Amino acid sequence: MFRHTCARTAAVLLAMLAVAGCATAPPPLPEPRPAPPLAAPLPVPSPASTADTGPRVAFAAEPWSALPGWADDRVEEAWLAWTASCHALAAREAARELWRAPCDAASAIDPRDRNAVRRYFETHFTPWSVAFPDGTATGLVTGYYEPMLYGSRERTRTFTTPLYAAPDDLLTVDLAALHPELKDRRVRARVEGRRVVPYWSRADIERGKAGLADKVLLWIADPVDAAFLQIQGSGRVELPDGRVVRVGYADQNGHPYRSIGRVLIDRGELTRHNASMQSIKGWARRHPDRLEALLDENPSYVFFREVPPPAPDTLESRIDGPYGSLGVPLLAGRAIAVDARAIPLGAPVFLATTWPLSDRKLERLTLAQDTGGAIRGAVRADFFWGFGDEAGREAGRMRQDGRMWLLWPRGERPPVR
Repeated sequence: MFRHTCARTAAVLLAMLAVAGCATAPPPLPEPRPAPPLAAPLPVPSPASTADTGPRVAFAAEPWSALPGWADDRVEEAWLAWTASCHALAAREAARELWRAPCDAASAIDPRDRNAVRRYFETHFTPWSVAFPDGTATGLVTGYYEPMLYGSRERTRTFTTPLYAAPDDLLTVDLAALHPELKDRRVRARVEGRRVVPYWSRADIERGKAGLADKVLLWIADPVDAAFLQIQGSGRVELPDGRVVRVGYADQNGHPYRSIGRVLIDRGELTRHNASMQSIKGWARRHPDRLEALLDENPSYVFFREVPPPAPDTLESRIDGPYGSLGVPLLAGRAIAVDARAIPLGAPVFLATTWPLSDRKLERLTLAQDTGGAIRGAVRADFFWGFGDEAGREAGRMRQDGRMWLLWPRGERPPVR
């Protein structure tokens, strides 16, 4: 029935692009359910909202000696993440053949042998430098992490901020079904009478207009923590009885993400130098009466699902990280979020940047296993620091210059937009 509704409202949907944005799309997310085993990974799209068809990117093949720090990296530490990528890529028909040879060859490698792992990548891959079309090879590297929050399954005087599951009336409209030239574009919407309209904004949802009282997963104590959880995309929540619930990204309302840090910078209340997660939380503590209005500046809203703990003695349990857009758990210090329109998900990427607020080199093999609404552009990465407060401190301060090399199967050329 919805197919006919879409046909009648094509003009409305096209107009919505300017309001609700669109997303380059991994496959649509089914009803929230536990994350499946790596043999059949769940495609979990991260928040994304953009009206263009993707960034232009320039690739150039380079020798391994061009990668700064490659010879010194403990490449074996990335092996679990690479194994997870292989599982996911093997389950994707469009990617299976391209990655078959290097992934099959991985089974013969001793993952504890650093030199063997290094020779494996040098044998089966070619490094391709990543640059913008004008040749600029330096871009922005930020950080993210998996936070621990405190909450309850029941609303109390302490826990008053809801985390919602995906609403039943949230529609994902594939615009290519209406117009082939809109391939890879989707909008989030809802039906209002006989019209398809943009889904509710953050402010509308927070004021109860979406009617999501029966979709509350958990109640959180701090609205700022809840807002940052939406930016991180996943986290853990400790309940009053000490049990811990892991939550992950389920869907998004389709509105474009706007950084509240940028809002504070534009107002002159923070500077680019001191804008961080910690400084934003400090501002919120000093201005509780202005917090709601600040959060409303970002119309984007993320919905969550509960993620069950990994089964013992599995690859997932050894990694023990949140699930990224590729559908695999993220390994601390070895996974990055990228713009998947420029860097194919699942691919190895050598990242050369620096530690937060320093010149100390951070040069290592990573895996492109996640995406994010703010991760846009060819040379752009979000470095996953892991779980907990220390990871949060590093992630919150990270805004560094960096370079990237896509490691692509030898003999093949990377896709160029």
